[in-house]
Amino acid sequence: MFPGAHLRRVRERLALTYRDVEQASYELAQRHGRPEFIIHLSRLADLENSSVVPGLHKLFSLCCIYHLDPDEVCRWYDVPLDDIFTDGMSFVGPKTHLAAPPRTIRLPIHFDPAFDPQRTTYLTRMIESWGNFEAISLTHGPGYHYGYIGDADHWMEPLLRPGALVLVDTRRQKIEAGGWRNETERPIYLIDIRSGYRCCWCLLERKRLILQPHPLSPCAPENYEFPNEAEVVGRVVGVSMRLAY
Repeated sequence: MFPGAHLRRVRERLALTYRDVEQASYELAQRHGRPEFIIHLSRLADLENSSVVPGLHKLFSLCCIYHLDPDEVCRWYDVPLDDIFTDGMSFVGPKTHLAAPPRTIRLPIHFDPAFDPQRTTYLTRMIESWGNFEAISLTHGPGYHYGYIGDADHWMEPLLRPGALVLVDTRRQKIEAGGWRNETERPIYLIDIRSGYRCCWCLLERKRLILQPHPLSPCAPENYEFPNEAEVVGRVVGVSMRLAY
């Protein structure tokens, strides 16, 4: 069934006429102050009877008036919203930046009885079934954000390679002055430098924030007035990255 047929079937089940839908869209447009929400009779006929695809505002109107889940309607038009995060990992970009969190996370839900978490193992072979977990329950509340290390960002290489995905705890913004035993324990922070982001080690001296790259990196240290020129987004607490391409 093509998308327009789905829309027509839903409208008919609700016993709504074209005129009813148009009038409801006028009310939405007035409420939000945007005429783009209006769905005229001719446009609704096109949406139901041809391959015309609704724009964002009209999609919003249809979902409101028909009480539809926008995710479901997007699937009718072959737009896989749940894949935005995973597909987006293929397009990192040259500069380090914040990223929207995943909508769902694929997790193992049933392991082989022989699985022993205390032993190093080939995990893929030990998983008997997978399931999707609503990622919103992980990303809202605790204060975690995601960041991408840009393709041209070599600040923390080889500790953090370009293209890595980092998990940032925005609750941990205080720069720690010491207490680590080696470089892997030293805190890494995501820093907003107004013109972009740096993911690196930091040292706070009075009101100067010194950004320190990895010793093997080709990058040079930078320093900014804190917090006017640079702001701590949070501490990196997790990383996912490729070791080879």
